[in-house]
Amino acid sequence: MNSDVLYVDVTIVGAGLVGLAAAVAMHQAGYSVVLIDSKNPSKVNHTDDAWDARIYAVSPKNAQWLGSLGVWQLLNIARVGEMQAMEIYGDATQAPVVLMASDANADNLGFVVEAKALMQALLKQVESLGIGTLFDSACEAIKITDRNATLKLANQQLIESTLLLGADGSRSWVRQQLNIPTQQKSYEQTAIVANFNCERPHAHIARQWFSHDSLGKNSILAWLPLPDNTISIVWSVSTGLADTLLALSDADFTKQVMAAGGAELGDLKLLGATAVYPLNLQKTDVFVHDCAVLVGDAAHQVHPMAGQGVNLGFRDVIDLIEIIKDKSQYQAINDSSLLKRYARLRKADMLNMLVLTDGLYTLFASQNVAIKKVRNWGLSATNHQVIKKMLVANAIAL
Repeated sequence: MNSDVLYVDVTIVGAGLVGLAAAVAMHQAGYSVVLIDSKNPSKVNHTDDAWDARIYAVSPKNAQWLGSLGVWQLLNIARVGEMQAMEIYGDATQAPVVLMASDANADNLGFVVEAKALMQALLKQVESLGIGTLFDSACEAIKITDRNATLKLANQQLIESTLLLGADGSRSWVRQQLNIPTQQKSYEQTAIVANFNCERPHAHIARQWFSHDSLGKNSILAWLPLPDNTISIVWSVSTGLADTLLALSDADFTKQVMAAGGAELGDLKLLGATAVYPLNLQKTDVFVHDCAVLVGDAAHQVHPMAGQGVNLGFRDVIDLIEIIKDKSQYQAINDSSLLKRYARLRKADMLNMLVLTDGLYTLFASQNVAIKKVRNWGLSATNHQVIKKMLVANAIAL
C-alpha cells in the first residue's frame, strides 16, 4: 500500500487508442504525464499474424498527426490498407456514387488499420518516451476542483495533477464519478465485423451499401480494403438478423456477405472469426468539469457508418493540445477560458458528425416512398463533379 502523492501535470485515465495518443502528445508538448488503466494493454498479444477482426479507418490528417507523434512510422506498412476511392450504393438500382481521392487532388481518402497494430505502435512509443504508466491499477475516487484533480487508486496511491483526461471509453468511470449526464439511443443494431480474401482485386476502393433486410430493417454494409487482396467488412444490421447470420455456417455466412455486396469482388473466403458490437448513439453536452476533460468515447459514441469514431477521439486530443499551445505564459493548462474554448470547439465537431451519421441512418432507415425517392435522387445528384469534389475535400479534411 502506498500513500505517497504523485504530482504530474496531466493524469490520463484509460489506455485505449485515444488515451495512449493523448499521453504521447502531452509528453511531446512538454508536460509530465501518468497514464492509468485498470487493465494492462501491454499483456495483450499484438503479434499474432492473423488479421484483426477490429479495424479502424484513419483519416489522412490523423495519420499525419500520428506520424508527428512518431507512431505511424512504427506500423508495418504491409498490413495497412489504403482507400483511394469509395463507392456508395443506395437502395435503388442506380449506379453507385464514386468518390475518388483524385477529385480533390489527394493521394487517398484514408487508411485502414488493424486495432492491434495501432495499439502496439502507440504502446511502443509510450514506452520509448519513458511516459509513466500505472497499468493493472483500478481507480477508487476522484476529487476535482478548478485548480487541480486528485485521483485515488485502489492501492491508496494518490495522484495530483493540473489536468485530468477521461479517456476510459463509452462506460467511462471518470464521467460517472463526476456525475456528467449522457444522452443515449440504441440503434437496435449489431455490427458484425470480419475479414475476407477476395477473388478479384479490390483496387483500393472502399464500398458501402445502404439497404433493407427482409423485415424492412436498415442494413449498412461496408467493405474496406486491406493489403493482399483482403477486405474487412462492417455489417450493421438489426440485432435479430445479426443473431440469424451468426448462427450460419462460415460458408453460408460468406454467401450472405457476397450477396449483400452484389458479388462485386467475386468469391470471398472468410479469414478467422467474426466479432460483434452493439450499436448505440451516446453523447454528452458536458466535455469539461472543472479541470477534468472527457475525450474519445467517454465524450461521444457515434454510428460506425462513417468510420469516424477513433478519428473524432484523436481530434479531441489534437484540439486540446493546440489550444494549450496557444495559451499565454501566465495561464495554467487548466485555465477555464482555455477549457471552455475546447468544449465549444469539440461540441461543434461532434454535432456535425452526429448530423452526418445519425441523419444518414435515419434517412436510409425510412421506408416512406417519398423519402426513398429523395435520398436516391440525392445520391444521383452527388455524382455531379462539383458536389463530388466538395464531399471528397470534406472527407480528407477530417
